[in-house]
Amino acid sequence: MANEMRRKRVVKKREGRMMQARKKFCRFCSGKVKSINYKDLKTLETFVKERGRIVSARISGNCAKHQRQLAAAIKRARFLALVPYVRV
Repeated sequence: MANEMRRKRVVKKREGRMMQARKKFCRFCSGKVKSINYKDLKTLETFVKERGRIVSARISGNCAKHQRQLAAAIKRARFLALVPYVRV
């Protein structure tokens, strides 16, 4: 029963009208990306919050496969000092 409730789209109330939240999609699957490169800083920085944390798949909409690749690429770029660990 709990799984059924989670799968339904979230309905938001806004100014008296009922609105449905958009379904999230994986940018990498729709772009047919095979692998995520740690040197592509522009793409990596879109998935890093202002404090340096990696955005979760629930928020970004990435599939599990690409979220794992993305996390590994961000961690690799951090180790090589291409992306900061923490922004202050």
